[in-house]
Amino acid sequence: MSAENSKKIIHIHTGKEKYKTTMTAGNHELIADEPEGVGGQDKGPDPYDYLLMSLGACTSITLRMYAERKKWPVEDIFVELKHHKDHAEDCEDCDDKSAKIDKIEKEIIVKGDLDQDQLDRLLEISHKCPVNKTLKGDMEMKATIEKR
Repeated sequence: MSAENSKKIIHIHTGKEKYKTTMTAGNHELIADEPEGVGGQDKGPDPYDYLLMSLGACTSITLRMYAERKKWPVEDIFVELKHHKDHAEDCEDCDDKSAKIDKIEKEIIVKGDLDQDQLDRLLEISHKCPVNKTLKGDMEMKATIEKR
């Protein structure tokens, strides 16, 4: 498969229903929205929730694949994530004194008869899931806009 054919195409539509957004990936349809406190209707997770769900799902799947390859006795994997913005600690001399850094906290819970070395290895592997690499790496974004 060429790189051009491997592009993911996701369709997003926000209509007249305030911030309710329909997201389509192939045959799958999801709803995103904002909480009522910021003017949404809370009909679905907000965009940051989906970002965390993507990272959590990728982490969990990557760990499951690794454990299966190693034939480790992993019964269940749970990933809990939190996102917040923190004042930039290393920004004492910044022009923007209100600068903040996005922080994600990821807690992984593994059920199974594993020793500490195996748990440590799974933690290492969790940083290698593709979504984690994307979020931590350099990324180019290109946007276009048109009127219809």
